[in-house]
Amino acid sequence: MAAGFVHEELDRWVAKLDSVLSAAPKEVTQVVARGALNIKKDAQARAKRIGRHVRRYPYSIGYDLRQGLRGPVAEIGPEVGRGQGSLGSILENGSPTSPPHPHMLPAGQAEAPKFERALEDLAARLLEGR
Repeated sequence: MAAGFVHEELDRWVAKLDSVLSAAPKEVTQVVARGALNIKKDAQARAKRIGRHVRRYPYSIGYDLRQGLRGPVAEIGPEVGRGQGSLGSILENGSPTSPPHPHMLPAGQAEAPKFERALEDLAARLLEGR
């Protein structure tokens, strides 16, 4: 006895995946941009609590969004040459004479579950056709 196969169902599924994949890049870019903005704002808020001696530093934190080979990529952090941006590594990691003041890593860790949930919701929404 031969196994039955309904070709129309497979064709519908392939068409659905094609439409989802064509809509996904724009939507994923929006999710990545929102996540980068949230991390930037959180890192700035944390950096403002470091102290008055680095009051210009939080304003050097920004993000760049670009398209990589596998999709959107966001680089978030202090911009060297802007305000006190060159102090970023010293403030985050400390030095032999200064304790660390983590602000970038905790901001990223706080956003990670929200970012993952947003991507899961996007995938579900695109596959369900909403």
